[in-house]
Amino acid sequence: MTTEAPGRLYVVSTPIGNLGDFTFRAVEVLREVAGILAEDTRHSRRLLDRYEIRTPVAAYHEHNEARSAPALVARLQAGESLALISDAGTPLLSDPGARLVAAAIAAGIPVVPIPGASALLAALVASGFGAERFTFFGFLARKGGERAQALAEITALPHLAVLYEAPGRVADTLADLAATAGEERPAAVARELTKQFEEVRRGTVAQLAAYYRETAPRGEVVLVVGPAAAVELPSEEALRDRARALRGSGLSTRDAAAELVREAGVPRNLAYRLAQEAE
Repeated sequence: MTTEAPGRLYVVSTPIGNLGDFTFRAVEVLREVAGILAEDTRHSRRLLDRYEIRTPVAAYHEHNEARSAPALVARLQAGESLALISDAGTPLLSDPGARLVAAAIAAGIPVVPIPGASALLAALVASGFGAERFTFFGFLARKGGERAQALAEITALPHLAVLYEAPGRVADTLADLAATAGEERPAAVARELTKQFEEVRRGTVAQLAAYYRETAPRGEVVLVVGPAAAVELPSEEALRDRARALRGSGLSTRDAAAELVREAGVPRNLAYRLAQEAE
């Protein structure tokens, strides 16, 4: 008795604007699979028609993914292969799909990435910053503690932060960044990437906030925020002298270490060691 081999779930990147940014492999996969799962079937139809892809298309989005995932996994287990696409760019990056991918993996279904366009990566390489390390925040919460926490994390980051933003909220988000991270924090605003009116504007968060307050942006927007300025720590000898002074004033080892951390921003283990040695 033989068991039907499972199908594959392909996670396919699509163009973020210019339809020419579609890979040969992506076209082949979308033509060969049993079905395409699209965030917005009407939006994706233009791309599929351009490349004469006649594969059946079904809607798969944030409002139906929980309900649809079990049936889709059953199709994959039965031997059908499916392709997941988003409206633009790479699925799962601030787009639906994570639930289906996780369910497929749990069921032993091979998940195959088909790389291609990504607004995140396009903005990074055009920003003018080195992109060796970065943190992707997706879309920030509009208000409340979750937004405040994300802004605090960006403020403290020693490397780049990348986030998506709706055009109507770009100026407000830049102003919030200026208030928390400092007006001189460098940034780049990339919009309409790969499209006719592509623009990458660079400056400080304060300058960019002022510009977009007067000139409302249009289209999809990616913000790249530069790292926090490096803080030069005092020499270990200076820290040792300060630890002696703190201990001499009557502070315990623990309290003296805490004060060194607060004053100089040194690692806790180093501060505690110096405070101990100052006994």
